[in-house]
Amino acid sequence: MSEKFANFVDLLQHRAQQQPEKLAFTFLQDGETELDSLTYYRLETRARSIAAYLQSHKAKGERALLLYQPGLDFIAAFLGCLYAGVVATPAYPPRANRNVDRLLAIVNDAEAKFALTTQSLVEGIHSRFVEQSGVESVIFVATDTILIDLASQWQQPDLTTEDLAFLQYTSGSTGTPKGVMVSHGNLMANSAAINYCFQNTPEQNAVSWLPPYHDMGLIGCIIQPMYVGLSMYMMSPVSFLQRPFRWLDAISRYKANTSGAPNFAYDLCVSQITPEQRDSLDLSCWELAFTGAEPVRAETINKFVAYFASCGFKKQVFYPCYGMAESTLIITGGDKRKEPTVSTFDSKKLEQNIAIIYNNIRSNHFSDYPQSIEPQNTPENTTQLVSSGNNLPNQKIAIVNPDTLIKYPDGHIGEIWAQSDSIAKGYWGRKELTEHSFRAIIERESGYFLRTGDLGFILDGELYITGRLKDLIIIRGRNHYPQDIELTVDNAHPSIRHASGAAFAVEIEGEERLVIVQEIQRSYLRNLDIDEVTNSIRRAVIQNHELSPSAIILLKTGSIPKTSSGKIQRHACKAGFLDGSLNIVGEWHESTRQETKTQQTSFPKLQKATANNKQITAIQDWLLNQLSEKLGLPIAEIDINEPFANYGLDSVQAVRLSADLEDFLGLKLAPTLAYDFPTIASLSNYLASQLDGGIAAAITTSDYTNPNNNNTSKIAIVGMGCRFPKANNLPEFWELLVNGKDGITQVSNRWQGSHFGGFLAEVDKFEPQFFGISPRETERLDPQQRLLLEVSWEALEN
Repeated sequence: MSEKFANFVDLLQHRAQQQPEKLAFTFLQDGETELDSLTYYRLETRARSIAAYLQSHKAKGERALLLYQPGLDFIAAFLGCLYAGVVATPAYPPRANRNVDRLLAIVNDAEAKFALTTQSLVEGIHSRFVEQSGVESVIFVATDTILIDLASQWQQPDLTTEDLAFLQYTSGSTGTPKGVMVSHGNLMANSAAINYCFQNTPEQNAVSWLPPYHDMGLIGCIIQPMYVGLSMYMMSPVSFLQRPFRWLDAISRYKANTSGAPNFAYDLCVSQITPEQRDSLDLSCWELAFTGAEPVRAETINKFVAYFASCGFKKQVFYPCYGMAESTLIITGGDKRKEPTVSTFDSKKLEQNIAIIYNNIRSNHFSDYPQSIEPQNTPENTTQLVSSGNNLPNQKIAIVNPDTLIKYPDGHIGEIWAQSDSIAKGYWGRKELTEHSFRAIIERESGYFLRTGDLGFILDGELYITGRLKDLIIIRGRNHYPQDIELTVDNAHPSIRHASGAAFAVEIEGEERLVIVQEIQRSYLRNLDIDEVTNSIRRAVIQNHELSPSAIILLKTGSIPKTSSGKIQRHACKAGFLDGSLNIVGEWHESTRQETKTQQTSFPKLQKATANNKQITAIQDWLLNQLSEKLGLPIAEIDINEPFANYGLDSVQAVRLSADLEDFLGLKLAPTLAYDFPTIASLSNYLASQLDGGIAAAITTSDYTNPNNNNTSKIAIVGMGCRFPKANNLPEFWELLVNGKDGITQVSNRWQGSHFGGFLAEVDKFEPQFFGISPRETERLDPQQRLLLEVSWEALEN
């Protein structure tokens, strides 16, 4: 049905006309509470209003940076760009206490004229742009302040399939950002390919926590739902990382048919979701659990299937697939009705770039391991690989010798090349790189091919990924360029010999981990303080790249493997690390700090009545204990005024710390607290202030007797400044609210401790005139304030 549309502007207009009241997107604040929703009609109207504003500023053809926290504002702005013929450029908004170097590099590379964001972010981002670079030419627009009435002024743009829709900047190098040029035709072609694989229908629901700034989150979880016309429920990535249960709970609650993530997320669910939480889930609705963006591991699939089988998760639901930003998104995928194909290969032959099935062990569909969470035992000198699926219609895939550019037969490992209408137009402003990567030619094959930079082979029609031709490091689905990490290490300590280090990834306990090898200057070798140097390196890498190294190896001067021309050989460094042949003068391994065990203390829940200084001390003690336990450091070595990153707390650990704090304090906390308050001292002071009459006292309960029945119940009273009918006499209003008829219904018992909650139909039809509010004020009104007005009037009217 969608194939008849030339672009997403035409498609979304059709959705708004044919299914105007159907929910398109719902955002779950903290991964649990519905914050806001957009129907297809409201989404399309919002896109037109933003587009009309951009058109009034003659923005067609210009690049517009999109700087949003995950949420519906980002989606509306992205579509507004498409509707205006503006080239959207999604990017991470800058985090507090971090520099904006990479963001400014994107601005300069894309020559962005506009930056779209929200009112709450615009002032802070703009000031940091000017402060750190002097850039004032970028026009900042807070799209959440644009009047919806502007939608009527929108003019349909004259778009072709060759026109650029957006620039997808691949995560990675700060110094040389690469913007993939994705056209309107690419978007439609890849959406059709994904729908061919996923087979979703408009009646289905989906759930996502994936970042909207990257290809899997943007194309797979924002563009694809609109292409199909289904309903998507979204949460931020940090909400998932803080409590992985939220992802699966949302799938269970909303009966989602499709959801997915990189491999590490499934491992996180097995390790962090308790048996009690698991038993509350119903995952029988889950029909397709896609996995990609990093190596897909058989062990992960085995463990996840076994652990969640009891709550209805079926083994054939797992859907490994392969794709990349340069191909818009998907390249290969399997048959969703079948289990993943996992085959066992001869390791020695794989090292020789030949794939041979070991003793006819063609595939493992887990039928022999339904209950065990232990990985399958495989023979020595063998490797299990998970197929990433088959080739798709209207696409060519070839395995090519990267040096001779000759096509390999099946069963030989080489670089994966692809040709289809999904392949992007190249890299923005990089002609030579575009020619190399997007204009590859195979003898006796027509047309250009994309060189993916990935290594793999085809066997029995299945594509298996074996590694990277380049040195790109992929950890938790995110790309990291080794040269950026090596530059960070160069400046970490005076003893480090410049341009004489290497960063690479190795597999440790089924997970990709970062290893750094670094030469030391000769003058520092005699009295080398190993702990000081390695701690400095760890601290710098965590602060700049949000990665915690698994090992740091310090080498003798002049001993790092290099080519005859003096270039560092990262692959040789990796091989030397694995076989122990490097000339080591000092080293640090993550396992060594875990050997340091400290006596742990049991902490009681804090009470609001506790004196503030006692609260601060108790929180500090708890945080000291947690860091000691998580990082294997003696408490005496932890300074409460030192940043968490200095002790090796990476981004995932920092978010998980906020979840543990929630349990300890009994408060709802922002997942990014450890970024906003980066020391034990600052975080403890902030949390104590919240306990002392802050967050904990925001909602209170009082007994009341409903005059219409004899049962004593609880009612939650929440107040804020607002205007509505009959509110001139506030005591009279609260009396009416408390003693009036029930305007609300009992909620599901999944909210333990709650008794009643309000569910109002058609809140999207909010009428501002009834409450004496102007349309402009309505646009700036917080959704929760609108809901409060509706709830209050319902209670009064009843």
